[in-house]
Amino acid sequence: MAAPVLVAEYFVREIPRKQGPPLSLKQCSTGDVGCVVWDAAIVLSKYLETDRMRLAWSGRTVLELGSGTAVVGLMAATLGAFVTVTDLDELQDLIQLNIMENQHLVTGTIKAKVLKWGEDVSEFLPPPDYVLMADCIYYEKSLQPLIKTLKELSGDNTHIFCCYEQRTMGNNPVVEKKFFELLQKEFEIEEIPLQEQDEEYQSEDIHIYVFKKKKKPSSNNAAVSE
Repeated sequence: MAAPVLVAEYFVREIPRKQGPPLSLKQCSTGDVGCVVWDAAIVLSKYLETDRMRLAWSGRTVLELGSGTAVVGLMAATLGAFVTVTDLDELQDLIQLNIMENQHLVTGTIKAKVLKWGEDVSEFLPPPDYVLMADCIYYEKSLQPLIKTLKELSGDNTHIFCCYEQRTMGNNPVVEKKFFELLQKEFEIEEIPLQEQDEEYQSEDIHIYVFKKKKKPSSNNAAVSE
């Protein structure tokens, strides 16, 4: 991957696409974790446009959580999806800037909104077809609010694509383990194998999962015939 180029207070990072010009993402030279393009976001973005997945997005509703620079949501929008990218209020200016910079590549739609995990999600309903999230598993205190938001955003047919880089330092393994323990109570979990990901943009340390809300047993099925 080419090294970022510093322009004023921003680094410009280009993410190649299989068809057409690359996405051009501005990321802050200083700031919090949401201000840069993380490798997991690139891996997920490139997975969206694999031959297996690229036709899945056109005309579909997509919501991205923890969007940061909005690279994942932008990639989905270039593939024809109707996308809402979300993050905290302090990242909205950067998200809007990247949307404007790449608007000419969008074949669906894309808009940005503030969403804090654990708070009301009614304005994002009915449930989207897809929820996307990259490198959102990092703070233990955020796990319960994140799971709550995923549960409330998910309908019976919502697919959640989660990509994250597995980190072994500090408290990261504990946070990851707890996340999946909480998640499996509400969702079915399936990992996307490396052979189904982009051939170049993949890593054994970066995992892509798809989650789907578990269906509650029907009361009719629970009835016992006499």
